[in-house]
Amino acid sequence: MNSLPEKSNMTNSLLLYILSHRAQSQPENSAYIFLQNGEIESASLTYGELEARAKAIASCLQSYKGERALLLYAPGLEFISAFFGCLYAGAIAVPVYPPKRNQKLSRLLSIVDDAQPLLALTTTSILDDIKKFEDSDRLTQLKWIATDNIEANNQEFVPKLITPENLAFLQYTSGSTGKPKGVMVTHGNIIHNQQIIYQAFGHSDASIGVGWLPLFHDMGLIGHILQPMYAGFPSILMSPLAFLQKPIRWLKAISKYRATTSGGPNFAYDLCLKKIPPEELSNLDLSSWNLAYSGSEPIRAETLEQFGKKFAGCGFDYNAFYPCYGLAETTLFVTGGNKNQKPIIQGFKTGELKQNSVVESENSESGSRMLVGVGFPYDDTKVIIVNPELLTRCEEGKIGEIWVSGGSVACGYWNRLEETGETFQACLKDSQESPFLRTGDLGFLHEGELFISGRLKDVIIIRGQNHYPQDIELTVEKVHPALRTNCGVAFAVEVEGEEKLVVVQEIERSYLRQLNKDEVFTAIQKQVSLEHELQVHAIVLIRTGSIPKTSSGKIKRRACRDAFLKNNLSVVDYNIVEEKSLDFTNQVLTKETTQKKEQLSLILELCKQISQSLKIPLSIIKPDQSINNLGLDSLQAIEIKNYIENNFDVVMSMEKFFEDITIEQLATDIINLMQSPKKPENQVSLQQKENVFQDTSHNLASQSNQSKNLNPSIQNQTIPFS
Repeated sequence: MNSLPEKSNMTNSLLLYILSHRAQSQPENSAYIFLQNGEIESASLTYGELEARAKAIASCLQSYKGERALLLYAPGLEFISAFFGCLYAGAIAVPVYPPKRNQKLSRLLSIVDDAQPLLALTTTSILDDIKKFEDSDRLTQLKWIATDNIEANNQEFVPKLITPENLAFLQYTSGSTGKPKGVMVTHGNIIHNQQIIYQAFGHSDASIGVGWLPLFHDMGLIGHILQPMYAGFPSILMSPLAFLQKPIRWLKAISKYRATTSGGPNFAYDLCLKKIPPEELSNLDLSSWNLAYSGSEPIRAETLEQFGKKFAGCGFDYNAFYPCYGLAETTLFVTGGNKNQKPIIQGFKTGELKQNSVVESENSESGSRMLVGVGFPYDDTKVIIVNPELLTRCEEGKIGEIWVSGGSVACGYWNRLEETGETFQACLKDSQESPFLRTGDLGFLHEGELFISGRLKDVIIIRGQNHYPQDIELTVEKVHPALRTNCGVAFAVEVEGEEKLVVVQEIERSYLRQLNKDEVFTAIQKQVSLEHELQVHAIVLIRTGSIPKTSSGKIKRRACRDAFLKNNLSVVDYNIVEEKSLDFTNQVLTKETTQKKEQLSLILELCKQISQSLKIPLSIIKPDQSINNLGLDSLQAIEIKNYIENNFDVVMSMEKFFEDITIEQLATDIINLMQSPKKPENQVSLQQKENVFQDTSHNLASQSNQSKNLNPSIQNQTIPFS
């Protein structure tokens, strides 16, 4: 196994130097492969090709060292070339996801306002789409570069001196309608985090990775782009949409490419449990998968157990599960366990946990909460548990805020001195030890293992994505004049093992007597779905002046959540999504209409599927109602899209589900598509697919043997940078 980089040689071990070395010593080895639709190889990059592409892009950024550069790319390999191009040129990359065609630019513009970039890198097709947005005027002042038009030898590349202290990229922790914060990640942060991931995950150049996570997100970028480059192993990638549409694609890629490392948030494993039928398991071989990491959201012991049982017959080893903990403010990774041991799952008394005390219990004991350990820190990373009010270390057996220090901790938030001081420069009051990062997460250390018990900060995590309540609250208060400004709260509650969104909102006094509650409920569901791709589980409208606030007028979110759970809110009206057993068939079929029987039947089928996907009563769904008014998120849209395509043999655009389309209109579109002549498509036969997989697997195994002498540290060599 390759050794880790020497700290004394940090500069020559920076990631861009490692890429240059790999391009010179193993130019033909595969670095990244992208699977179109999660199945067929559509693009690939060797180390040599990547270096050439990155330097060609860097040559166009010669005068932008230290400036911010937006990176707007759809899933694929163009993003990777652009990111490394920024590293070479010394430009500060700002990865963002391009907005959908039917969305506003608010998410993108909020980041633009904060980062103040001078240029934006993207592809020709995305650039053409952005120009069509109504509110794109603020983007026209940027210098736009379509990197897919850059020739490999466009200009002579002049190397820039890059040091560990230089900023590499800004990782935005929020990108919606509130105030996004850009985490400033340096080149030194990157290499430090790569060192500890490499050590904790037990990687080598014989490893093979498969990933579907977004590349603009820290887990996808650090884990599936930068770590493979650091360690020298190939990374097979697919789009998040490909995985969400058919989770089996993820496992098939692991099986075909003999991947050793892959993973995702807890919800990804849950999705495989729910969406992969037994008949699809026969050809899966997951025996090569020796590290299945789980992080980014609460890890459920039940999910690990059920996944292990379901896929044991496919060769999956439960011991491969690797729970871990991290956040963007620490580049990515903070703690992880021993790769050679199974996950640590321990029961604790629920009542004691509520009192911030830690008392063990049997896992099966009544009143016991099972928690999954997320390991321990590596290298110089330090994790301590602190009383968030006293700012002193907690006694053993007590729950407190998790504080972190070490070389992976970023240097702060872009242009936010006050928040940087509060979050990144915390100091223990008694010992004056500093600086520490305040994570905002609550937890405790038990026999050397870190356990996460809750959140001190208000961030909402649903399906692995962070949502900031301020953003959702701002969206809600603007949807209807009956809603009071700065008098709403958004938070999450656990329902049947899943995090669900709750909105509590005060009503203006003048609307209390004549409130159109259905209009308000519909407006909130629709706008939250459009802006945040979230479904609101519960909306509670409360009386004027009744929301919990501090003496200085700040909203007390935790107090509001507690009041909701205890039914102590001053409620005007509410709407909670719940299943009901009602006869809906007659409601649709007896509706007066001139529509054909075929369309009526199709509308009924669609309503039933929407009810099932959104987990809402069939009785509240109306054929002339916009689907978005029901609170549709992206995963639910994919489920409905798959249902339509699989049952009616048509292809629907994803954008269709985020437009103001009614169920009647959707049914009409399906019928029209069914009646239109099928267009011939360029398809690859199953045998060709099999050959592609076999050839690639053979090549990966061969190149693994060729690269055994490559040390990812580049140890004490001085690497030519040209």
